Amino acid sequence: MSAVTVIPAGNYVIDPTHTRIGFVARHAVITKVRGSFNNFEGKGTVADGQVSLEVVMDADSIDTRQADRDAHLKGEDFFNAGTFPKLKFASTSVKQKGDDEFEVTGDLTIKDVTKSITIAFEYTGAATDPFGNKRVGLEGEAEINRSDFGLTWNAVLETGGVLVSDKIKLEFEISAIAQA
Repeated sequence: MSAVTVIPAGNYVIDPTHTRIGFVARHAVITKVRGSFNNFEGKGTVADGQVSLEVVMDADSIDTRQADRDAHLKGEDFFNAGTFPKLKFASTSVKQKGDDEFEVTGDLTIKDVTKSITIAFEYTGAATDPFGNKRVGLEGEAEINRSDFGLTWNAVLETGGVLVSDKIKLEFEISAIAQA
């Protein structure tokens, strides 16, 4: 594992009120649908330049701003939130790629299927907020094939395409607070 030199050492907890964990899927070939998970928790550690990151999202908290679509995504055709309530990511390695850029490789688990993915992150800085909390910011994204995780439901369009793309972009906008 390569050392990450840019993030201050410490134990961090993701601040859910200032963080977004989302996704983008192509819909009907012609447009994009964006969504996010409203309930999640995460933590990270930076020690001696080594980094670990863990995030757990509640499948039932998926939000695309359309109630019928959200219910479909929570159901058996997609996440089956009643049986598989959590999505999980746990880092296995981190490599610094530039001054503020690094790759976090880890295990993503959806519906009890675990696959290794790599998330390209940018460190956006550190600040102390008005309440004395020391924060770090990170932005990242990765692309996955949803079918690799058993998310295979789809509908063929009369124009020849499909309703939901297999490729999904994951988006992470993280504000993490250093723990005392």
